[in-house]
Amino acid sequence: MTKRILTYLVVSLMFTLPFRVFAQDGRTAYNFLNTTTSSHAYGLGGTNISIIDDDINLYEQNPALLGSEVDMQLGFSYMRYLGGSNYASVRFGKEAGERAAWAAGVQYFGYGKMDGYDEAGIQTGTFNPRDIVVTGSYSHDLSERVRGGASIKMIQSSYEQYNAFAIGVDLGVNYYNPDKDLSLSAVAKNLGGQVKRFADSYDRLPWDIQLGYTQSLHNGPFRVSITANNLTKWKLPYYKRVDDNDPNSALELKENFTSNLFRHLIFALEYAPSEKFYIGLGYNHKTKTDMTTASRNFLSGFSAAAGLNTQKLRVGIAFAQPHIGGTTFMVNFSTNLYEFK
Repeated sequence: MTKRILTYLVVSLMFTLPFRVFAQDGRTAYNFLNTTTSSHAYGLGGTNISIIDDDINLYEQNPALLGSEVDMQLGFSYMRYLGGSNYASVRFGKEAGERAAWAAGVQYFGYGKMDGYDEAGIQTGTFNPRDIVVTGSYSHDLSERVRGGASIKMIQSSYEQYNAFAIGVDLGVNYYNPDKDLSLSAVAKNLGGQVKRFADSYDRLPWDIQLGYTQSLHNGPFRVSITANNLTKWKLPYYKRVDDNDPNSALELKENFTSNLFRHLIFALEYAPSEKFYIGLGYNHKTKTDMTTASRNFLSGFSAAAGLNTQKLRVGIAFAQPHIGGTTFMVNFSTNLYEFK
């Protein structure tokens, strides 16, 4: 019965995708949900739904990547983000028979201490805004090469005296061909809505449709990934200065076909000579065009990751400088609790 339900959800995702591509206008809240807690995905451009890696921290990207191979695996993630923000998560996975698995996790997004003021400009004290996400995931092998998965997310936000609660759902499907080392994925993320509002207005979740492709080159140690995201909206215009060297130069709107296409795509290249080690580099053109300033930060849009797998511990790190004013660093740890018996 569980497999039938999951199959229905995955089929619904496949039929929903073509009709939803142009449906969203971009005005959403809860955009912290777009920040991954996986160092592997973060180093490959910030989003990757098709990379195959037995790491419990990765599966918040796509619940269909979750499988029985992570039985009794515990993972922890921490990132020092921009502006003094700190993100952390903990996840646990368990097999549910030979062809299924479940996982549970908690994510914390803290934004540091802020000063509060009333409408008259009088300081009311300090507060610590934060978001907490509790996630439950389930996956099942639909066939020998196809796996489907679903995650439900309970989202609680607290900003000074304002509080809100929302529920989101991720639906994913993955096709993996081990002979060609080819992985294809599709995910519908953050379906759902707000149950308790901050105030009178209703805030929508940043729901998205994503497609992913990962394959090794000639079954060698190099593998490439292409991830298409923000597929609920084709046009992603942005402003660019006419003269990049002049901070006072006039702005021009960029919204042609090529610009829109590449702002939907994330490219990544990895070198993984064995299951014990990998290094990767990602490029996100949307981050590049959104964050580059007149000082022309070369690193904006690029990110890097590396991982090491020992007998008892997996360690992953990622680095990015999305803006010249801030550098981000993420670290992941995971271990199989069976190793400590």
